[in-house]
Amino acid sequence: MPLSIHEREQFLAEPIWYDYEPGGVAWVLSRPESRKAKLISEAGRFTLLVRRATPTTRYVSIEGPVIDFGPSTEDEVRRMARRYLPRDAVEPYVDFARREHRIRMRPEHWLSSDLG
Repeated sequence: MPLSIHEREQFLAEPIWYDYEPGGVAWVLSRPESRKAKLISEAGRFTLLVRRATPTTRYVSIEGPVIDFGPSTEDEVRRMARRYLPRDAVEPYVDFARREHRIRMRPEHWLSSDLG
């Protein structure tokens, strides 16, 4: 069944920083007023796709319900920043991202592939 124009306008896929530990929940950071946060809040669930290109191309997609949506702590923002930024850029990012909210998801569906 084709999607309506309205439904198509609600679709969003964009790069995002994430964190996940095996057996735990996945979480992302977003400003509460962002389109991304609003759509996730309305849907009550979201999907992440993680791709790695070296040494072989692999990906994993996870999907599940939002279990928590609220203000992040400085420690959470710092943890996320350390995952993606050089050491000297972490604290400036923490200062910048003080209004970010944490969106946690419990993965229910997994799909993965190793294309190498």
